[in-house]
Amino acid sequence: MNLQDVLPRIHWLGHDSFRIDGSKVVYFDPYELSTAVPADMIFISHEHFDHCSPSDVDRIRKDSTVIVTDQASAKKLSGDVRVVRPGDRLEVNGVDVEVLPAYNTTKKFHPKTAGMLAFVVTLDGVRYYHAGDTDFIEEMEGLEVDVAFLPVSGKYVMDADEAVLAARAIRPKVAIPMHYGAIVGSREDAERFQKALEGQVPVVILEKE
Repeated sequence: MNLQDVLPRIHWLGHDSFRIDGSKVVYFDPYELSTAVPADMIFISHEHFDHCSPSDVDRIRKDSTVIVTDQASAKKLSGDVRVVRPGDRLEVNGVDVEVLPAYNTTKKFHPKTAGMLAFVVTLDGVRYYHAGDTDFIEEMEGLEVDVAFLPVSGKYVMDADEAVLAARAIRPKVAIPMHYGAIVGSREDAERFQKALEGQVPVVILEKE
């Protein structure tokens, strides 16, 4: 994977929201979007309002858009919605999808029993891991991914120090911090994450679009 080719395709839209412009336009957790590029696929990690935003989904959804999410979120959405659970694997329009869990280990906001989601999406030969709202969990160990989107803000998710442990366990070709700058967390959390991983895992802090 050539980072110079891949990074320009990745757009951080704030909080946990990303858009990847590849052979398919893929979104993760669209929320408070400032632009509305039509989506081929939308991945939604769980039902909380800052991740499952039906109004934002409707702004980018086409008739052919496929939405992949959990049962709780699916109840709020319309269109071609595919309900999945941790452990599922599927292929949609040539895009390989592995569904993983996302949960807290020391907090009550995202219990494992709720079945909230993370995703490994293989698009154009690049494996993207969107960790969802999570702490550092055992399911991260040994993941073979190129790009890892990891929360860093603490309180509801893992903080920067815990995210460092996650990045060391995953060893992606690049880690991109998320879950800051809206609701909770700041750029300082992302910078602390980046500094702690110098010489170990490349970290790119994206500017919000």
